[in-house]
Amino acid sequence: MQVLAKLEELSRRYGELDVELSTPEVLSDPERLKKIAKEKSDLDNLMRAYRELTEVLAEIDEFEAVLSEGDDAELVEMAREDLPALRERQASIERELNILLLPKDPNDARNTFLEIRAGTGGEEAALFAADLFRAYCRYAEARKWRVEIMSMSEASAGGIKEVIALIHGAGAYSRLKYERGVHRVQRVPVTESQGRIHTSAVTVAVLPEAEDVEVNIDPKDLKIDVYRSSGPGGQSVNTTDSAVRVTHLPTNIVVTCQDEKSQHKNKAKALKILKARLLDRMEEERRSEISRERRNQVGSGDRSERIRTYNFPQNRVSDHRIGLTLYKLEQVMSGELDEIIDPLVMHFQAEAIKESLSA
Repeated sequence: MQVLAKLEELSRRYGELDVELSTPEVLSDPERLKKIAKEKSDLDNLMRAYRELTEVLAEIDEFEAVLSEGDDAELVEMAREDLPALRERQASIERELNILLLPKDPNDARNTFLEIRAGTGGEEAALFAADLFRAYCRYAEARKWRVEIMSMSEASAGGIKEVIALIHGAGAYSRLKYERGVHRVQRVPVTESQGRIHTSAVTVAVLPEAEDVEVNIDPKDLKIDVYRSSGPGGQSVNTTDSAVRVTHLPTNIVVTCQDEKSQHKNKAKALKILKARLLDRMEEERRSEISRERRNQVGSGDRSERIRTYNFPQNRVSDHRIGLTLYKLEQVMSGELDEIIDPLVMHFQAEAIKESLSA
């Protein structure tokens, strides 16, 4: 079997790494030691599952031999009783191995930028953008992630026109990457006297934080403007030119930051956001070149794609990519997102396994 052959090959490599870690050459080279230790650590769970599978397969072979020989009635009865559970355990381990063998997304362990923008719907969209951002903040808090607001533009009625936050924490990108797209809300606005339901939308972008070595920006490609920061309605909230607008000339990507009182800090934040957007663009181009067809499997995650609807009158939230409907909107908006994200993770994994087996 192709999977077993791959596992045997990885098992040999795992043994080689174990030997290398004890050699004087590796122990005296911190960088090499770190690299080999990480490679071995990445294989730990896979090797544990592989060992379990070989043990289970050996037991199954043993019991099947007992059944075929049929000499000892007591052993035959024991084999008949135990084989179904062993085969179920075999199937469970094989499912786990299929997931562990999937290529890892190198961005999964990174911090992530979360960008939320009010779309169609005016003030109601801005109010929902604030509600959605609050839900993500609560989800982050429950997972012990730290939320750092990089830039925020508030609306006059108390909502948010745009917010960009950097979420620090293990696995932040791996969980939130499924949130990118258009989020639609259906509810009665507080300003609606007739009780009519309005539909509005916000867009969510999720970008892995870029490292300096990945995105090299030539200072000549940047146009940097400074101006006085402003609050809702355009009123000045600062007497110095501390707000910064950075334009990347080759791509025309524009980032503005005005939350800090220091021009230097605003510029640093703007450049960090710019690097994440450039990395995201590079990876999107790479993904498109590899296979355009894959984008149709469960949705591309494109920011223009409507992925979810929040219906407040019916307490319903629906994810359109996987046909998931939950009547738990209140809990979702309070940050309990795992009941949506877990099925998405499983769906993406199942599609990836199906594709890898047919390759």
